Amino acid sequence: MTIYHFVGIKGSGMSALAQILHDMDYQVQGSDVEKHFFTQIALEQSGIKILPFNKDNIQPGMAIIAGNAFPDTHDEIQRAMELGLPIVRYHRFLGDFMENFTSVAVTGAHGKTSTTGLLSHVIKGAKPTAFLIGDGTGKGDKEAEYFVFEACEYRRHFLSYFPDYAIMTNIDFDHPDYFANLEDVFSAFQEMAWQVKKGIIACGDDEQLQKVQAKVPVVFYGFAEENDFQARNVVKSTEGTTFDVFVRNTFYHTFSIPAYGDHNVLNALGVIALCNYEGIDAKIIEEQLQTFQGVKRRFSEKEIDGQIIIDDYAHHPTEIKATIEAANQKYPDRDIVAVFQPHTFSRTQTFLQEFADSLSQADQVYLCEIFGSARENHGKLTIENLQEKIEGAEIITEEDTSILKKHENGVIIFMGAGDIQKFQEAYEKQLN
Repeated sequence: MTIYHFVGIKGSGMSALAQILHDMDYQVQGSDVEKHFFTQIALEQSGIKILPFNKDNIQPGMAIIAGNAFPDTHDEIQRAMELGLPIVRYHRFLGDFMENFTSVAVTGAHGKTSTTGLLSHVIKGAKPTAFLIGDGTGKGDKEAEYFVFEACEYRRHFLSYFPDYAIMTNIDFDHPDYFANLEDVFSAFQEMAWQVKKGIIACGDDEQLQKVQAKVPVVFYGFAEENDFQARNVVKSTEGTTFDVFVRNTFYHTFSIPAYGDHNVLNALGVIALCNYEGIDAKIIEEQLQTFQGVKRRFSEKEIDGQIIIDDYAHHPTEIKATIEAANQKYPDRDIVAVFQPHTFSRTQTFLQEFADSLSQADQVYLCEIFGSARENHGKLTIENLQEKIEGAEIITEEDTSILKKHENGVIIFMGAGDIQKFQEAYEKQLN
């Protein structure tokens, strides 16, 4: 029996795909660096073997799935070539795999992970569903009719996919190390749109998405009246959000979500539109929306010593603004404290003023050193450049986070896509 060996199995998409294949009774193992990543927890719980990188891991009879971060010169990939083994890149494998199901790609500059998690949770209330979420979560089902997956625009990887449906949450300029400008990002999404086979569910409140053309029907959702699926009578509380959905100006159903902020209403609307299009009963949609627990690192909260500690992946000004808005809705009487670690020098440089503006929505801001990446681990910019633009902002280190204790009734939001969890862990240790 073929063993699927994952080169870079701790990557969020890779670990999710490994879990899916394992659930479907394929033999799976993988290798990676020895540093601990949160994505490996689910792999270990499934009993999937994780090895340190070594060319001797590669044996005859294997099929190699290679993570996009690892070049063809990598020792394990070189060994696989020498042995004449099949080698396929992660996104290419996924593109072939989804042909077995009714596939739904969830894509957009922001909100992909949350929407993928929500959609898979809602659909599986009606039909067997396999899913792959960008937070490292994957679930296979041998009976699966649907495959819901997160499709990333970075380096145009999503052009490997020809899904039945796509939910497009928004188009925004990000990944400035790859995309030249907003027009370049739009061209990637437009190309993706041509590849969708049955229908596109797009946020009509997004100016860029209104311009997307396709060979299939495009259904728009949002708050504005001209949308096919419109949210009206939105009621926000500290318990969550309730809203009415109108389909082409006809009342459809009232829904409640245990989530906060306009962005979560939009995510839910996209899910509702897709499910309605596929004939899933409104009552099932309503019940599943109410029981969704969220995805990893998206407004993940706990209470310690009277403080609310939140872990969030927000790493773009638009996402930071949405996260702070959600915190203000849920905790209107508490101080919102942002602890932010910028991710990549190019993104920080490109959006320096926008980061300052969005972070300034918090009551107090603390900044951590810029997290580089494998692509670019240095830059001319320093964290002080951002600090200068935010009134009262202070810089903290992993070694000393004790200043956060003074916000006794605060909501402390640790935000970033790098290793911001180190700062959170260090602070929680001090509290305990």
